[in-house]
Amino acid sequence: MQSSEVPEVVVLRLPLYIRALLQLQREGVEVVSSQQIGERLHMTPAQIRKDLSYFGKFGKQGRGYCLRVLLDELRDILGLTTDWPACLVGVGRLGRAIINYTGFAPEGFTIVAAFDSSDDQVGTSVGEFTVRPMRELADAVNNMGVSIGIVAVPSEQAQTVIDQLVDNGIKGILNYAPIAPYVPEGIVVRNIDPVLSLQSMTFYLKDR
Repeated sequence: MQSSEVPEVVVLRLPLYIRALLQLQREGVEVVSSQQIGERLHMTPAQIRKDLSYFGKFGKQGRGYCLRVLLDELRDILGLTTDWPACLVGVGRLGRAIINYTGFAPEGFTIVAAFDSSDDQVGTSVGEFTVRPMRELADAVNNMGVSIGIVAVPSEQAQTVIDQLVDNGIKGILNYAPIAPYVPEGIVVRNIDPVLSLQSMTFYLKDR
């Protein structure tokens, strides 16, 4: 099945399935049911089976899934069997925290370069990186195989930065700025904004 034929909401749930499977694996589970996965994620077994059916058959009726095989298949579906070099733009407090976050590399996402437009930041050290000027972005994309750009700049700068990333060949944007960016067709954007999550949470809390 083509990726365009899979509903986006299904794709967004696949990483949650991986997380639940990893937790069950650490507990010694070898064969897992959709019921067990659903209990971890507060989802119905039917929904999980429907989601997985977009990608073929992974288990046998009444016997569950081999956890290791299902985990490997989901990683393959999401493209997690290869490394994904990324660059970071914006090395303020948020950007520095992102660079120092240790959770990316084990999942195949490696920040290989850091950029900033401020002369005060260019040339400084952040983690293992020397901050580079934006004019060197094309070099990183071409010579380091970067396909993902992480945006950690103020909102008033974010669209300009995203435009620069796209113009230099970046195909995926992880955007931490509180804006709804415009990108051309074919560019994948994921917006990370805890305020949006809190706003949707209050829908469920307001009447309790």
